[in-house]
Amino acid sequence: MELTDWLLLPDERGNRATVLDHRRAGRAAWSEGNRVRPLVHGAAYFAELLAAVRAQRAGDLLLFTDWRGDPDELLDDDGTDVGGALCAAAERGVIVKGLVWRSHLDRLQFSERENRHIGEEVEAAGGECLLDMRVRPGGSHHQKLVVLRHPDRPDLDVAFVGGIDLCHSRRDDGTHRGDPRAQPMAAVYGHRPPWHDLQLAVRGPAVGDLEGCFRERWEDPAPLSRSPFGRLRQLVHREDTRAGRLPARLPDPLPCGSHTVQVLRTYPNRLLRGYPYAPDGERSVARGYRKALLRARALVHVEDQYLWSAEVAGCFARALADNPGLRLIAVVPSHPDQDGRLTRGMNLVGRIAALEELRRAGGDRVAVYGVENHAGTPVYVHAKVCVVDDVWASVGSANLNRRSWTHDSELNCAVLDQDRDGREPRDPGGQGHSARTFARNLRLELAREHLDRPAPDDPLAPDPLCDPVLAFDAFAEAAAALDAWHRNSRRGPRPPGRLRPYRVPQLTGTARVLAGPLYRLVADPDGRPLRLRRSRSF
Repeated sequence: MELTDWLLLPDERGNRATVLDHRRAGRAAWSEGNRVRPLVHGAAYFAELLAAVRAQRAGDLLLFTDWRGDPDELLDDDGTDVGGALCAAAERGVIVKGLVWRSHLDRLQFSERENRHIGEEVEAAGGECLLDMRVRPGGSHHQKLVVLRHPDRPDLDVAFVGGIDLCHSRRDDGTHRGDPRAQPMAAVYGHRPPWHDLQLAVRGPAVGDLEGCFRERWEDPAPLSRSPFGRLRQLVHREDTRAGRLPARLPDPLPCGSHTVQVLRTYPNRLLRGYPYAPDGERSVARGYRKALLRARALVHVEDQYLWSAEVAGCFARALADNPGLRLIAVVPSHPDQDGRLTRGMNLVGRIAALEELRRAGGDRVAVYGVENHAGTPVYVHAKVCVVDDVWASVGSANLNRRSWTHDSELNCAVLDQDRDGREPRDPGGQGHSARTFARNLRLELAREHLDRPAPDDPLAPDPLCDPVLAFDAFAEAAAALDAWHRNSRRGPRPPGRLRPYRVPQLTGTARVLAGPLYRLVADPDGRPLRLRRSRSF
């Protein structure tokens, strides 16, 4: 397998201004020799994050970016919260630097208030947390990243990247009983919404790439807000608006594993004054997906919060149309996260268009599911993960919608494992690339949870879920059985599994017409330069 078959070359990223593709000899656009572990669910991530932060001491470096930060979100059962962990690190001499999206007003159900408070706590403890509104109008900084560096203990260096914010509702586990500190959501999810999510723990040279992403944003000389109202709020709240100096960059951590990692981002074409590290924006998340999907032959497994936009779904649809043996499994939320007539139509019209596009191309080779816990409460799927033919895997903050591919800031890692997986089928795509251990194990871990199947004692033991066709059929059979049990008034033992067939919601023609402008302008805006919009490319 050539890495260039699956990963973007520097010129394919479409952003020559970033340091990412110029940091290494030979302009390598990825790093080799990493060790990456998926942390499925917020409880697993928070426990590992807390242990890593507690191990830091004076002179170490802690960098974080977030969409939303709630200082009172618990990281463990003993009462340690996000604010307490960050402040304790700063107080013992760890250099703590954070970038959190400023957000819109709380009455619009965003998180301006929470983000301001986490910044205040960190600054009071001796760290620095800037509230960053350097986005397009209506946009957000959606990256979720924590980087921990240790000048005299580089073996401890680690970066956490994925879809999990340091905020309410995220601390759930495989039982999906929900986070005790929950944020309000649609009534169907209950008072403690179950939450399905994913983060990566990355060790090795890729930590340097992820730190570079933070440094590019931190060192942007543009003001944190161009809005007169935003600047007035900065004055009223006496906010820190000047980024302090970062310590000198450390050498990248040494190789420690078999995983090749490519860092993919989205930055919009920011109006008037662009980002110095992406003056025309960057859409390498979209380009990375498109390149990987060109190789898809057997099975694409997707778990995504949105799966909106016919244009984004078109990349998957083309792969389905070109390869009659290709199947697609998609796991999505069964219901939007907010109630309301306006928000419902705005949230659903893009999903309907995307699924219509996929089904036209793939027919019954496309299967879409929601998830529920064992009590029958829907689970909100917030994960952003894709596995192609058990070879290429991507995990990050970017959803499958136009907003994430063009408009907001996003951060993903694409992972290719040099270790081949010896279980049959060894080459599910039939291209001689062989299944890879990381991608296959990630897909199997997610599938086993949804199907209520325990992992075998021997991780190398044969598993029928390795076979794309058998996995596709297993999902369909489990969802059909659980659906039948519900239709039968839940009589008898509950069948194993948590999958329910996703039923495409119905919107009248009038509702679609009314929701369309809100969907395009508010829910799923386009951040591409005009020439790319016209050519419908990324």
